[in-house]
Formats: sequence, C-alpha cells, structure tokens
Amino acid sequence: MRSNGEGEGLSTMSIHAATPLHIKRALLSVLSLIMILSPQAAHAAELDGAGLAFPWALPFLGILLSIALFPLLAHHFWERHQGKIAAFWAALIIIPLFALHDAGTAVAALGHAMILEYIPFILLLLALYTVAGGIVLRGNLHGSPAVNTGLLATGTALASFTGTTGAAMVMIRPLLRANDDRKRNAHVVIFFIFLVANIGGSLTPLGDPPLFLGFLRGVDFFWTTEHLLSETLFLSAVLLGLFFVLDTVIYRRDGHSKPDPTPDRLPLKLSGRLNIVLLGVIIGAILLSASTELGTVHILGVDAEIENILRDLVMVAVTLVSLAVTPKGDRHANTFSWDPIKEVAKLFAGIFITIIPVLAMLKAGGAGLFAPIVALVTDASGDASNPAYFWLTGGLSAFLDNAPTYLVFFELAGGNPQILMNEGAMTLTAISAGAVFMGALTYIGNAPNFMIYSMARRARVRMPGFFGYMLWSCTILLPLFVILTFVFYM
Repeated sequence: MRSNGEGEGLSTMSIHAATPLHIKRALLSVLSLIMILSPQAAHAAELDGAGLAFPWALPFLGILLSIALFPLLAHHFWERHQGKIAAFWAALIIIPLFALHDAGTAVAALGHAMILEYIPFILLLLALYTVAGGIVLRGNLHGSPAVNTGLLATGTALASFTGTTGAAMVMIRPLLRANDDRKRNAHVVIFFIFLVANIGGSLTPLGDPPLFLGFLRGVDFFWTTEHLLSETLFLSAVLLGLFFVLDTVIYRRDGHSKPDPTPDRLPLKLSGRLNIVLLGVIIGAILLSASTELGTVHILGVDAEIENILRDLVMVAVTLVSLAVTPKGDRHANTFSWDPIKEVAKLFAGIFITIIPVLAMLKAGGAGLFAPIVALVTDASGDASNPAYFWLTGGLSAFLDNAPTYLVFFELAGGNPQILMNEGAMTLTAISAGAVFMGALTYIGNAPNFMIYSMARRARVRMPGFFGYMLWSCTILLPLFVILTFVFYM
C-alpha cells in the first residue's frame, strides 16, 4: 500500500486533537448507506466479467497512476485535492455500474467491495496506526554499526505484528536521533526502508496490507508465517549482514561529528506500554474471528459473517481506548496526526471501488479481457508459472500499489483460498512474496516508504532522489530476488 503524502503530514501538519468524531461520522455514513441500498440488493446477480471491455479497467489504472505520479509531478495540487481525484475515478465506475446494470447487481458489487473488504481493511489500519502512534522510545542511542543493526533487526521483527507503518513510526525517530551526528547516514535509512517498511511485514496479515486482504479472502492467519518464513529469514539475514559490513566501513572512515545534535538529556525509555497490550487485543480479535462461526447477516447483497463484524467493532474500540489512555505528550513526541490515515482512507475507498470490474474480468479467466495476462503466468502445460507470478506481482507492486496488485494476481491464480493454500501453495507464496518484498524497490512501493523518506530529509539526512534510491535498491535487492526465484519458486 502507498500513501505518498504521509511523511509530509506527519512532519509538517499541526497535531490534531485526538477525537473519535471522524470515526463516528464515517460509521454513521456507512450505516445510512446500508439502510438505503440494502433492499435493492436483495436479489442481486454477480457482475459478469466476461462481458466487460477495457474501458472498465481505465479508472483503476487512473487512480494508481495518480497515486504514483501526482506526488512527484504536482505535489501541492495532490495534497489539496487527492480526495476529489479518488472520488472522480470512483465515480467513473459507480455511475456506469448503475446505468448499465440492474440496481441489485450494482449494489451487491459495491457492497462486497466495501462491507467485506474495505471497511475491515481500513479499520485494522486505523487501529494499528492509532496504537503505534502511542508507543514512543525516548532517549538517545549512539549510531554505531552494532546499535544500528540491532535497531534494524528490532524493527524488522516488529513489522509483522505492528504493521510496517506502525513499526516505521516507532523505530524511525530513535534511528534518526542515533545517527544525527554522523556525516554519512543515508544508507541507514535506505536499509530501514528495505527491512522495516517492507520485508519485515511478510509473516502475518497484520504486517502488510496485501496480506490482510488475503486474510479477508480466506487465507489462514498463520499461513504466511509458515510459507514465507524461510524467504523472510534469508533476506533479513543477508541484508542485516550486508548492512553491518557497509556501516562498519563508513563508520570507521567518518566516525561521529561533534557536538551531538541530540545529546543524552534523557535515559532510554519506552512509553505507551498500554498500547502494547492493545496490540495483543488486535491480534486476539483477528485470531478469534478466524476460528469461530457465529452465522451471517445479509447486507448490501452480501453475507457478512457476524464474527468478522465483531472483529471490526473491536478495532473501533481499540482505537477509542488508545486515544483515551495515551498521554498527549507521547503522541506529541511521535508528531501524531490524523492526516496520513485520512489520506489512506480516501485513496483506498477509490481503489476498492475501481478494482471491482478488474477483479470481475480476472475472475472470467481465459474468457475475459485479461486472457493474455493469464497466458503470461502459465507455462506450456497450462500450470501456474510461479516465477512469473513472483516477478509480475512484485514488479507492479514496486510502481503501483501492492495491495490491489496482490488482489489482481490472487484472482488471476483462481481466487479460491483453499486451493491456493494447499495444492497452489507455491503460487500463493510467490504472489505474497512479490507484493511484500518488491514494495521496497521504489519510494512509492509501500505506504511507509515515502513517509520515511520525507521524515529523513527533514532530519537533514541527504537522501537520494527517486532514481538514486532505485539505484541502491536494484543493486542490492534484485540479485537477492533472483536467488529467491531459483531457490524457492522454480
């Protein structure tokens, strides 16, 4: 997932009062929409992707290209109008959907995207974002190679449980403070993006948005832990070892400059322990929803499972409790702002709507518009080509958005979680690894990347530009991904 304005919002926007008003308004709007549209979806037919032509895919491509290019080409325009841009692309799906199909089919298609996928997705991000924003590591460390490697390893381990955005928020400021007296420190931040903002989030659905979307589609919570553990350990170990060697060489040449911009006025201390408990509540709610069956309720033409509705309500409750118990000083120390999560909510509402016809066309397989893509990811015998799934999912995730890209290839592989978790396990592993790992290739590949870049620049780190970063990432990561292909996916 990408949200290119996050760093700007965190570092320059004023800190808003922690209030649940935004959450209440959003929930009331959703409930009102459900009450108005539910009768129309009572007898809905499924959207037929075989009959959809290429123009139906243009809004999805448009919103992804907007997210990728506007922040780079028209940053201030994007900051002011990103919600309107997302609404424009969404309207290009909603209006034709109702105009060209019966109301039941249109409402059911929107209901499936919003009720079963978007709302659980955004509520999990909201809970993780709020809880992580209340955890702060105070004090100052000295950025030696050993300390830096330890911080990177800690952040990498945290990422699968707090999310890559949460881990980045908790760990980036201590890392920047530890290295603010070093002449050359950009490489520290670059490896932080590799490990904490991307690769570390590969082991649970909490770690990275694509994996949570897979969980919502029926992939077991610990499936990725089991199937991506070897690849994650390999990449993490190699990158941490490479970083230690590189940082040692640079450290011996440069050492520390004097005086330290952030001297040790305070001892090292972790604040916000109650939020750590709330992280456990989030994990427990997700595990419980995956292991219980309480029946279903019919909403907007889809059957919503009651246990999942209760899970989503727990996310709201965790958010409100975190706001109530976290001292304002802790959120101030984290420069906490609602702007990043509001931006993500607006953009992903547009993404989840515009991807509706794309997923329908992919579900049609060889009978749909994307039959040529189906040919790319299958070999001569018609079986799945796992290397192709890995590189195509990863390549698009690096430049577009890794969450919907995951969904596209998940659907392309058949979309049946039980089949993909068992006889198709290698294919699902390749899709998951590509979406998570290759988000590290560019600043726009995953939500925290650009946020970290912006924060580092404001901390006076001489970060490379867009293509300069790609020179780093391609030189270091692409050879490792080639090794992964031959060792794990051939």
